[in-house]
Amino acid sequence: MTSDKREGDGATPVGVFPLRALWYRPDRLAIPETGLALHPIAADTLWSDDPADPAYNRPVTPPYAASHERLWREDALYDLIAPLGYNDDPPIPGLGSAIFLHVARPDYGPTEGCVAIARDDLLALMRACGPETRIAIGH
Repeated sequence: MTSDKREGDGATPVGVFPLRALWYRPDRLAIPETGLALHPIAADTLWSDDPADPAYNRPVTPPYAASHERLWREDALYDLIAPLGYNDDPPIPGLGSAIFLHVARPDYGPTEGCVAIARDDLLALMRACGPETRIAIGH
């Protein structure tokens, strides 16, 4: 964890952040129960992680020349994604992008700066979340 987050440093930002929405894989899950805005992840859903890109730290669609992360993954890590309200209002280039609350690896291995929990726990947590929900990291 860090209070000085930078793009690509692999650290999770410290602070209290809103959960912006819930993105989910409709081919793998029923529509999740939540008070957050829902967005289905499509095979072409991308997230810009290029600090020089005007769409930095935003969802984008292909074709997309700037550096980006694909949200449609073969593993289950991004079956559920709740983007944290970190560096997004407005995004400041280089301070970090794609900081999500998402599904953990089976061994709870590290993320690249996100927060990850078990899928069933994430589904249960999302049922209790709404537009005013905040997540505290490192507090």
